[in-house]
Amino acid sequence: MEDDVITTLKILIIGESGVGKSSLLLRFTDDMFDPELGATIGVDFKVKTLTVDGNKTKLAIWDTAGQERFRTLTPSYYRGAQGVILVYDVSRRDTFAKLDNWLNELETYCTRNDLVKMLVGNKIDKDGHEVERNEGLKFARKHSMLFIEASAKTRDGVQCAFEELVEKILQTPGLWESEGKRGLKLADLEEEQGGGGCGGYCSLV
Repeated sequence: MEDDVITTLKILIIGESGVGKSSLLLRFTDDMFDPELGATIGVDFKVKTLTVDGNKTKLAIWDTAGQERFRTLTPSYYRGAQGVILVYDVSRRDTFAKLDNWLNELETYCTRNDLVKMLVGNKIDKDGHEVERNEGLKFARKHSMLFIEASAKTRDGVQCAFEELVEKILQTPGLWESEGKRGLKLADLEEEQGGGGCGGYCSLV
């Protein structure tokens, strides 16, 4: 029932073309994997309801195109987002090297200072990793991001990435309370902050 939903959150998925943004989204929303999935043109958009710590939340997830020629659309993507998933491919170092560019864009266009960021090293099912897990973790810590490695193909880490992100957003009342129909009591949120999670940095395998 819609009445149970405490808030709707805008989540972005960004990163270089071909890192598996659309595959992560498809795995999370439909539990499917399509190896022939083509490049996203412009933006794709999916809605999914997720319950975290007993709180039912509707997620409006925007999957952005990584190619430069679609980048003129970006400012509207970022507006009002409460969470962002930044994706790189562990088997392609160039996608990791470009993360700074994406963070700069995020700072330029994002309308909130306290939005929650999650770094995802995707395609851990592939052989020949060019980016070690510790490098990803170090980058995430440097930029105050959550971190997880995942594989859209094998499901590893995908559900957890979204759950951790939403949990962290819900622990930041200023991010969503004004937009929710009814907010959680602050005391409840403070209680939740003491338990579970990965202490600010997901270091799940």
